[in-house]
Amino acid sequence: MKLGLNLGYWGMGNDANNLTLAQEADRLGYSVVWAAEAYGSDAATVLAYIAAQTENIDVGSAVFQIPGRSPANTAMTAATLDTLSGGRFRLGLGVSGPQVSEGWHGVRFAKPLARTREYSDIVRKALRRERLSYEGEFFTLPLPDGPGKALTLTVHPVRDYIPMYLAAVGPKNLELAGELFDGWLAVFFQPETAGQLLDNIADGRAKVGKTLEGFDVVPTVPVIMGDDIEACAEPIRAYSALYIGGMGSREKNFYNQLAVRLGYEEAAIEIQERYLAKDYQGAAAAVPLEFIDKTSLIGPRDRIKDRLSAYAEAGVTTLTIASYSGTVDDQLQTLRTMSEVMDEAGYAE
Repeated sequence: MKLGLNLGYWGMGNDANNLTLAQEADRLGYSVVWAAEAYGSDAATVLAYIAAQTENIDVGSAVFQIPGRSPANTAMTAATLDTLSGGRFRLGLGVSGPQVSEGWHGVRFAKPLARTREYSDIVRKALRRERLSYEGEFFTLPLPDGPGKALTLTVHPVRDYIPMYLAAVGPKNLELAGELFDGWLAVFFQPETAGQLLDNIADGRAKVGKTLEGFDVVPTVPVIMGDDIEACAEPIRAYSALYIGGMGSREKNFYNQLAVRLGYEEAAIEIQERYLAKDYQGAAAAVPLEFIDKTSLIGPRDRIKDRLSAYAEAGVTTLTIASYSGTVDDQLQTLRTMSEVMDEAGYAE
């Protein structure tokens, strides 16, 4: 089990701190640093900036939004980032949600699984530097009856194969991750109930004659250290409430549905009701401490160290931490302590 770092979104007053954290993660031997995008900063620019100021750590998109780029544009960006970073790029993709897809990008959210399948096929084909022709339900290349021609990517990436990851929540999307991708980007990962999720991925792997061997399971896990469990959980409440209550509509919120599947149906309903009513403080307060404790690493150093075994036993291969509480010095110390406890627990390479 390796360590990763998720910087989240850029451009929220944390830019200098995030670069400092990425550089420290690089120095400590972390495997990868991820950057996200929603409808603010884009991940590609951030990753190029980080790659230029680090040496060994991989840089990964968590995620590039599928509705925000054509598949060919994603292949171009992936090839460029892999070249600029000296072969350190990991391509994470996700369909986003209906509100962002349709409201921000103007792309219908219908049939996200089928769209993801076609999209990944085209990205792979482009990165193999094949002539890009494709006939699908969502994408046709070149367009018929016009001047378009089947082109080949002119950039030669450093590596012949760039690893691709899928951010997935639902069972069918998890199966697709196993079938078509090299890794899974997970959120609100609860080790005790992860077995069924990994079974879904294994079903997808079996379709193409593969096992979970070599498949990268990458949950993003908030980490806050301290003696008071309640106090450690407090900064995670707003983040949890945003996703469970506000990342989607009342009818379609994948994170809310995930919380229900994890056994928190009553709380998920209350969080969403309060959040959609703009009672953000009430929504955060409604997030159960048990939910935060089971999907985060909080508390004293030794408690977190003991908890690592649950993630390893659940099949996690890259434990990606999110440290967004306290000063930059506090966050740097969290990175260092996590590196130490991983070593003490026997997970360091």
